[in-house]
Amino acid sequence: MSLYGLIARNERLQYLDAITGERYALHDLNDTLDITDKQALAFLYLDNSIASIKVLLNCLNSKLTLALLSPKLNIEYKQQLEQVYSPYYIYDVTRDEIPDFDLQKSKLFRHRKGIRNDIHPDIKVLLSTSGTTGSPKFVKLSEDNLVQNALSILDYLPVNNSDVTPLNLPVFYSYGLSVFTTNSIAGGQIVCGNRDVVQKEFWEDMERYGYTSIAGVPYVYEMLHRIGFCRKEYASLRYMTQAGGKLNASLIKSFGEYMTDRNKQFFVMYGQTEATARMAYMPPHDLLKKTGSIGMPVKGGQFTLAPDTNELLYSGPNVFGGYATSAADLATFEYLPMLHTGDVASRDADGYYYITGRLKRFVKLFGTRINLDEVETILKQEMQGETFACVGIEDKHLLVFHKQAALDDNDIRSLLVKKLGLHPTAFKVQKVDDFALTPNGKLDYTAMQQNNMLQVQN
Repeated sequence: MSLYGLIARNERLQYLDAITGERYALHDLNDTLDITDKQALAFLYLDNSIASIKVLLNCLNSKLTLALLSPKLNIEYKQQLEQVYSPYYIYDVTRDEIPDFDLQKSKLFRHRKGIRNDIHPDIKVLLSTSGTTGSPKFVKLSEDNLVQNALSILDYLPVNNSDVTPLNLPVFYSYGLSVFTTNSIAGGQIVCGNRDVVQKEFWEDMERYGYTSIAGVPYVYEMLHRIGFCRKEYASLRYMTQAGGKLNASLIKSFGEYMTDRNKQFFVMYGQTEATARMAYMPPHDLLKKTGSIGMPVKGGQFTLAPDTNELLYSGPNVFGGYATSAADLATFEYLPMLHTGDVASRDADGYYYITGRLKRFVKLFGTRINLDEVETILKQEMQGETFACVGIEDKHLLVFHKQAALDDNDIRSLLVKKLGLHPTAFKVQKVDDFALTPNGKLDYTAMQQNNMLQVQN
């Protein structure tokens, strides 16, 4: 069955507008958007408003292939992506007009020249691998990927049709999309709005509507800790979930103990965009005994460790169908038997897995995956070809190394804030006399990262 078909079977489902308080059944959001009955590509720059959710649902109930993107993406990146992929539809809450496109309604634009690319029938959703750098690289996901992963998540999360769930994570992000799909299939009320946990309106809404769950990336839990979440009581709350990067062990303990003491559940999970959303979860009853573990594979999934590198390998029906870096790549969908996660892991005697390192060149900041090589390219282009080296620091900061005394560190920070749309505290800049190099003359990122950690400790 299609994802939309599963959602339509949930008779208790309602979407609630956080601003007005109005409630809508699924059929109330069915709208005549004059969407083609042929397969075509739609770029959806979605926020979490009821208007965006309405467009998303209507597009899911069509033959369209949906590229889900941030409306806050730099306009230059939007235009570059649109030039590369030639979408037939564009939904963007931030623009009133787009050259060569006609505005239909609900901020949905249609290209005047018609459908211009060949798309494999199994590609339903495209998710960005970077989130903020404007990379043309997408993960290709099928309808079955989305459905199977949603069902595997529902196998362990206690979602029921009396739930009231806030959309506090972006739906264009794999974790936020999984919150949307799982709760649409089996939940009750889904509160649509653009409020997050640092805004007082979020907590006013929690009291008003009675949220039963909260989902968060590590940054969200750091914010919850700072605002004293664990010093208060939330009668309606039943469970919390965390994914999108490794959470500090002390925070796992704090939130795990808080929830356990109140007979509530805290689920720490592990996933990647290439596996649609979730690959593993930690059963709450073992969370405090196995702090730091990503747990066990979701139903239908399997982990193995590569013999030479201990890289964590995953197989399951939610594994993606390859990457797209151009419109031509949309013509194929590969059925991959194994996902190479890029994470180094170990397995204990009880079958629980632990991430011990990373092979890939990316860092997660505020839950958003940033490709470090792409950031270096951006800096090089904007800074007259100077050489930069970027490393991640525990998914908390992006550290930029450079050798030019004439460069102002604040200028580098400001550029990254503008280009990536993240808070200035996400970026650190350090001038070095020379870059560490490997024996074959390449940048030695491991040495640079280790040297920085030693300096911090000293």
